[in-house]
Amino acid sequence: MNIPAMQISRFVYAGLIAACVLTAADAADPSAPAHINKELAPAYLAGSGSFRWFGLKIYDAQLWVGAQGYQSDAPEAHKFALDLRYARKLQGRKIAEASRDQMQKLGVGTTQQRADWQNKMEQIFPDVSDATHLTGVYLPQAGARFYLDSKVIGEITDPAFAQAFFAIWLDPRTTAPQLRTALLAEAAARR
Repeated sequence: MNIPAMQISRFVYAGLIAACVLTAADAADPSAPAHINKELAPAYLAGSGSFRWFGLKIYDAQLWVGAQGYQSDAPEAHKFALDLRYARKLQGRKIAEASRDQMQKLGVGTTQQRADWQNKMEQIFPDVSDATHLTGVYLPQAGARFYLDSKVIGEITDPAFAQAFFAIWLDPRTTAPQLRTALLAEAAARR
């Protein structure tokens, strides 16, 4: 079968367009919140899941990563964001206490560090209600930045705190292993 040169060039052109479309589909997630895209430039959804306590939904969580992805063998290497969308009212003080308790269960930080961290979290974390978003951004070798519904509400400039805080969700010893698996779904799929 003899295909004219013009048709071949159309096939090549169509193939190039298809390749560009597929590459664009593999690009940053367009549903990433603007503040997360700004932090990670561009942001990719690594995974998502829900946290329930005795059957009650507490929040939905999304782990956002940059182009380097998330490496569980070196989680401190790259910036990432954890976005929690709450499903009920909670006091900021209680969120800080629960975070401290989870850090203690993981055995991270000293008693004094956890007390200091709780105090700093209480100063930053607001009371939340249904559909409130709290986002924590891991800043390698620097600490963590926190957002309330896309507005910066504070930073804790302590790398040890940041590692301990995000370990609550991402450490293999987490008390919510199913949520960890869901958050790391994309990272696991890329291996």
